[in-house]
Amino acid sequence: MSHCVRLHPGGETFEVVDDEPVLAAGLRAGLHLPHSCRGGSCGACEARIVRGEVTYPNGLPPGITAAEAAGGRALLCQARAVTDLELEARALAVPEEVRIRRLPCRVETHELLCHDVVRLVVKLPALEPFVFLAGQYVDFLLPGGQRRSYSIASPPHQPDRLELHVRKVAGGVFTTQVFEQLGERALLRIEGPLGGFWLREEATRPVVMVAGGTGFAPIKSMLQHLLHTGASRPVHFYWGVRRPRDLYEGELVTHWAAAHDWLTFTPVMSAPQPEDAWSGRRGWVHEAVLADHPSLAAVDVYAAGPPPMIGVIQELFPAHGLPQGRLYFDSFEFSAPSA
Repeated sequence: MSHCVRLHPGGETFEVVDDEPVLAAGLRAGLHLPHSCRGGSCGACEARIVRGEVTYPNGLPPGITAAEAAGGRALLCQARAVTDLELEARALAVPEEVRIRRLPCRVETHELLCHDVVRLVVKLPALEPFVFLAGQYVDFLLPGGQRRSYSIASPPHQPDRLELHVRKVAGGVFTTQVFEQLGERALLRIEGPLGGFWLREEATRPVVMVAGGTGFAPIKSMLQHLLHTGASRPVHFYWGVRRPRDLYEGELVTHWAAAHDWLTFTPVMSAPQPEDAWSGRRGWVHEAVLADHPSLAAVDVYAAGPPPMIGVIQELFPAHGLPQGRLYFDSFEFSAPSA
């Protein structure tokens, strides 16, 4: 059984089948709906129910309270339609050529960047360019209908090969395959480009970029795009990791910053060990940002990393003057290890 979903104010419609998240159905229909973690914690996919009813098979997700749900708020990444729906939710405006597609791809290179991160480069079919925006991600389509999401680390001007950074997760089906079984020329399938986390090039304000761990991947795509286009918009990039060994492409970013006056790079360690001999910034990465930028009123912020980091940024940065609508984020929610 399926239900019809209509969006207001745009008027877009799509079908959602039983037990399918509303967000997944919208993406399947080619709509660029706002979202990030897809785990129900970040609130990026929030919509207001104008008419109809939804349910949450696993209970209310952490990003919504019972009072908010009773008041008509819904998180589309977890909500299932019980009836036809009318939702107050605006699809993101992207260039017409940025279309969500399913494509085969072949592993071209497989490189260990550090003890727990692999750089995976996949080659796409040459028949039609894969157009994406710097910061977006793709889903790998796995057997049994499973998906794994990874941000594109390569820039849009290199559309035939996608670079992805895969962190090893204990018990993870896909990451185990990547680290232990996946060889060059292996065939995979992807869907994308996806996500509302991309560089807003029309803005001219200074930018603060924040990455936690492999949240560096979409930031790398953005930085390479800025390098390619010759932009001079000031960017201060903070990369938070536990120890220096986790700063898997720190030397590359340091080189970029040394060669370009508009880019400042600040790595931050949360748990350096004595043997690391680390003399740089310590603590949580968001604390370093606020120490350097006590007022965020004049900047745009792009943040990518684990949900706790994104959550504290969502909470604290507006209190330091960041205007509404100037925080763009990608919350890296890990899938269940057994999935």
